[in-house]
Amino acid sequence: MDNKNRAFVYAFLSKVFERDLQSREIEDLKNSPDLLQAIGEASYEYFTSKPTSVLQEELNVDFNSIFVINSQPVETLVVDSTGEILVGLQNPVMFFYFEHGYEIDMNRTEILAPDHLSIEFGFMQNLAYRGEDKVAFKFLKKHLLQWVPPYLIAMKGIAQTPFYKDICDFTNDFLLSEYENLKEEHDEPGI
Repeated sequence: MDNKNRAFVYAFLSKVFERDLQSREIEDLKNSPDLLQAIGEASYEYFTSKPTSVLQEELNVDFNSIFVINSQPVETLVVDSTGEILVGLQNPVMFFYFEHGYEIDMNRTEILAPDHLSIEFGFMQNLAYRGEDKVAFKFLKKHLLQWVPPYLIAMKGIAQTPFYKDICDFTNDFLLSEYENLKEEHDEPGI
């Protein structure tokens, strides 16, 4: 997959995990049958069989149940048993951004955690656009693959809608594919 398509997938996933889908985003998905089928056949059938208003209500309830009430998609909350969101350079993800010369402007988002899945996917989107595959591989290996697959496997079990069940599988499949594609060229001992 070329960098432009990788960036698109990361941008899409960043939006999906940021907040519940709004009617415009649902309409965009309804008008993108190829994307829906890539996410999963059940998602395609789900989106094509219901009106937007029903989808929005069901997806809103499911998103909030999964990613707000049960367990927020924040790396330090998932990895660290203290249940605290680490801030500043105490946060390993923020330190990674800083260590590699990136500044994350948290004022441009309503998300308060620099290691929220949406922010991490936005970071990967930027790396893909810039062709910085070595840094992307390092971040994938050191951060995303350490917590996202087990987290999404657990969240899939909570999901009620076909879309969020499928998006958990789609995301894991995409990340593992990314790892395999970047591994050959960028895997170094000690990364």
